[in-house]
Amino acid sequence: MCGIAGIVDYKSNSASKPVIEAMLRAITYRGPDESGIYISPRAVIGNVRLSIIDISGGQQPLSDPSGRFWIVFNGEIFNYPELREVLIKKGHNFKTQSDTEVLVQLFAKFGKDCLSMLNGQFAFAIWDKLKEELFIARDRIGIRPLFYNITGNVFSFASEIKSLFEQKNISPEFSHKSLSQIYTFWTAITPGTAFKNIFELSPGHYLTYN
Repeated sequence: MCGIAGIVDYKSNSASKPVIEAMLRAITYRGPDESGIYISPRAVIGNVRLSIIDISGGQQPLSDPSGRFWIVFNGEIFNYPELREVLIKKGHNFKTQSDTEVLVQLFAKFGKDCLSMLNGQFAFAIWDKLKEELFIARDRIGIRPLFYNITGNVFSFASEIKSLFEQKNISPEFSHKSLSQIYTFWTAITPGTAFKNIFELSPGHYLTYN
């Protein structure tokens, strides 16, 4: 289990390191081994890591060799050795043994089409430094959680809802509609959650923010 969080802000300066640090501290138990943050003028993304694959070399955020694409990733890609071989045959080189690096290079090569190639459970975010564009995706079953908010033209995401509330402009307020669904169906209907303006990325979906 790991945790991810991030903010994209094209206008003001809310995507700051202290805010991401607070968001990651709220979910630090998801990744007690280490943490990392990537900072760009428009976005900040971070990760808390529980080291399983390539313990010494799989630190995040991690980029493709060009430095264009930066990823934070929660999950496991079960068929990453096979996908790694596919990329090697296409001329790709790797500096780690991690499934995270396979995933970011797979996205660099195939874009969103890489999702159909993945066998695993995942929630990940990739920042395209050239296009200044964020891509987030979640596995087909929704095993790994991923939540997001858009407030005042600021997009933020995190593995847990409480992490989003570390931002001063987002306050916890129940959604009466979602609560009625919870009382009826035992859960809010996706993409809704118990809170107003807090949404889950639905299982088997991706989202692009630019």
